Amino acid sequence: MVSESMQLPIIDFSDLKRETPNWESVKTQVREALEEYGCFEAKYDQIPLHLRKSIFDVLQQLFDLPLQNKLRNRSNKPYHGYVGQYAMVPLYESLGIDDVLSPGNIETFTNLMWSEGNPAFSQTVQSFSDQLSELDKIMRTMVVESLGLEKYVDEHIDSTKYLVRVQKYDGPQTDETKLGLSSHTDKNTMTILYQNTVSGLEVLTKDGQWITAQPSPDSFIVMIGESFHAWTNGRLYPPYHRVMMTGEEARYSIGLFSVPKSGYIIKAPEELVDEEHPLLFKPYDHVQFLDFYYTQAGQTSKSALKEYCGV
Repeated sequence: MVSESMQLPIIDFSDLKRETPNWESVKTQVREALEEYGCFEAKYDQIPLHLRKSIFDVLQQLFDLPLQNKLRNRSNKPYHGYVGQYAMVPLYESLGIDDVLSPGNIETFTNLMWSEGNPAFSQTVQSFSDQLSELDKIMRTMVVESLGLEKYVDEHIDSTKYLVRVQKYDGPQTDETKLGLSSHTDKNTMTILYQNTVSGLEVLTKDGQWITAQPSPDSFIVMIGESFHAWTNGRLYPPYHRVMMTGEEARYSIGLFSVPKSGYIIKAPEELVDEEHPLLFKPYDHVQFLDFYYTQAGQTSKSALKEYCGV
């Protein structure tokens, strides 16, 4: 059932400075929201309005390209390349740019899509990704600090790289609600989503209520993935979420995913393991876990991570 009255917590990241009362207050809000909901709406004014508007202009240009162009976005990693044409979710289409902050990767993707290049696309996505990654680092730093684990901050931030996924959900051309994307949890560390004014994202609470996320044009949806859930030994809640579409307008969104690097072993710090919080997961490599997750056994499991490395 979708709740009409509940909403996600809203947290303001404006005018933040380290070691100030405001930093400490926001840090507490972040920790509490991610423990209870695994998700919140972040108000963040460091990304200029013109850039936030431009991102949807270039996304529309991208999705308007011929299918044969978009199919060039290939990857041997699931959900890193072009995704579309699925009978189960016919409204959904997306493309991925891996390791987006590494020099040249966005330009390589752009030249793959447009043989003549598209500097406006490259510059807009690069700037947007650079600035959004700063918000990711702020929030993850706050979580680690709030757990009293300041000595792990640098290691935790350095353990990930960034994947950008751009997504389009066609309007179903009916007032009847249609599935845009099936219910799932994210497997990465943290996800930051920015969407246009067409709603559709729904988040499942611990007590089984679906909340419709309705962020404003100057805010972002932040969500915890299972990797951060495992690293914090279960203290953060990775929420199930889905996209449900209605009406005629398309929903566009761009997501920045912090993803554990291949070879990095996700292991809960010993300070987070005690009698009250016994170890939930054995140390594991995220990339190797994904190999299992996309097998038949992983896809049919109620909890693939528990089955893969649960204690």
